[in-house]
Amino acid sequence: MKTIILFLIMITACDQSGNKLQQMQTRLDSLQMELNNAYKPGFGEFMSSIQVHHAKLWFAGINENWKLADFEIHEIREALEGIQKFNTDRPESNVIGMINPAMDSLSNAVQRQSPYAFKSSFVFLTNTCNNCHKTTNHEFNMVIIPANPPISNQSFKAVQ
Repeated sequence: MKTIILFLIMITACDQSGNKLQQMQTRLDSLQMELNNAYKPGFGEFMSSIQVHHAKLWFAGINENWKLADFEIHEIREALEGIQKFNTDRPESNVIGMINPAMDSLSNAVQRQSPYAFKSSFVFLTNTCNNCHKTTNHEFNMVIIPANPPISNQSFKAVQ
């Protein structure tokens, strides 16, 4: 009799354990579906952001607003990191690191607050962007040094 009771307890415990396992699997599947359907910024969204920050960086630098220029450099770096995090399926993500030397050069120029070094480094950045576009067969998308501010409701003058 004790053997039968022990056997029934074990079967009940196994059944409950199996039920818990099924509940956990159902929850896991649900979470995976949520992840699969979660918003993920597209490559173009990051590139559009970089384009705006590229232009804002130019106007900050030529106005010697070094704090704003430094901020824009960080915004560009953040977008580049986003590309590497969220767009690993894009072949373009594999060559995005080619921009790092140009970004480092610009950052150095801004830290030194050198208008000449800034302009030279900005040209280096712009050329590097275009070289990356050529490398990834996006040569039709050429970046230039901006002629006009990208937005009209921001002052690029340094605050005294």
